[in-house]
Amino acid sequence: MFGTRFYNQGFKKLIVAFGQIFNNIVIQRTNSTGGVTARIKVPLAYAPKEKFLVRLDQQSNLESREFATTLPRMGFEITGLAYDSSRKLTRVQKYSKVKSNEDGKKMNFNYTPVPYNISMNLYVFTATAEDGLQIIEQILPYFQPDYTVTVNVVPDLGIKRDIPIVLGNIGYEDTYDGSFTQRRAVIYTLSFTAKTYLFGPMDNQGVIKTVQADVGTDTDSPLTREERIVVVPNPSSADADDDFGFTTTISFFNDGKRYDPETGNDT
Repeated sequence: MFGTRFYNQGFKKLIVAFGQIFNNIVIQRTNSTGGVTARIKVPLAYAPKEKFLVRLDQQSNLESREFATTLPRMGFEITGLAYDSSRKLTRVQKYSKVKSNEDGKKMNFNYTPVPYNISMNLYVFTATAEDGLQIIEQILPYFQPDYTVTVNVVPDLGIKRDIPIVLGNIGYEDTYDGSFTQRRAVIYTLSFTAKTYLFGPMDNQGVIKTVQADVGTDTDSPLTREERIVVVPNPSSADADDDFGFTTTISFFNDGKRYDPETGNDT
């Protein structure tokens, strides 16, 4: 059951959407008169905080001529997942859409997604407090305390979801201790929670074009027909993506016959 079908890559799409929010952060360098001398786009990568700290520790001596990690820099990562029962939806809901390149003969479908809260951390590394504040001031005004992104979670079904990303705690570190030759690092840690829904694998089925129901007083199985209700699309040649109505036919019987679903005949 698990791992046998292609899933919708909900985590990958969420990570991409989260990164896009912070992918255009720019800081400015100014001179003594307030004129802008440089504009620097802050690099962003998916990486844990420890990876950046190790690189900084390995290159902490300013007297070293080796290549050093350039600051400012940002990184983010997923830190946890939790099921959110308060947003649970009914299990029987079904999303469906006509499958392309099948002439309306097949339908793609998926069932109700499950709600999860995805915890994510954004790390901001700068060499000065001023650079750190410039970056933070470009982020915080948009979260009050949430910012909503729209993700095309299941393109084949046309399902898009608005995902609130809620800002929680903000941590601050300043490694100002040490000698004057030691490199300084100002680190902000912003904690977010993305309230998303995860879909299972998409499947497909043939389009149902005839529905038949037999009604009778007999309690045996199969049922002895006394009344038969048949519903078909109108026109009968309509496909799933056409504009059509329905024709309902009701027939009455007293011949004691029963419908055999295996052969499709009345016996």
